[in-house]
Amino acid sequence: MARLIDELKRDHVEIDAMLAKVRDSKITNQEAHKILIAAKGKLLAHLKKEDIQLYPVLDKSAVNDAALKRSVDFYAKDMHEITADAVAFFDKYSPADSPIDIEFAKAFGRLYSILSRRLRSEESTLYPAYAKLHPL
Repeated sequence: MARLIDELKRDHVEIDAMLAKVRDSKITNQEAHKILIAAKGKLLAHLKKEDIQLYPVLDKSAVNDAALKRSVDFYAKDMHEITADAVAFFDKYSPADSPIDIEFAKAFGRLYSILSRRLRSEESTLYPAYAKLHPL
């Protein structure tokens, strides 16, 4: 499998682990805020890696493949919306004085669910498409 896909999958594992740790009732609010800051940085770095290394390759191949074009366009649009939601969440709840309350729990649950779904979807659809183009 392509080295890039291995890296992106490792990023997914790390992002998921960070977010799962925030759900742990044993951590303090201060720890939660620190994890959120780190998770935001990891997610944004991951997205940049996809934008620079993954999507250009897929876009180039999608010129001659209508099905791939639909998938790539859908994923790009979907990620744009998810990124906006995630950044808004991190900006609101990462500061040390942000409350970790019921509103946080609802917003976090929604974000965690959306990101988890997206990570799994990328691994089952986008990454195999890339791996076909770059099998090494």
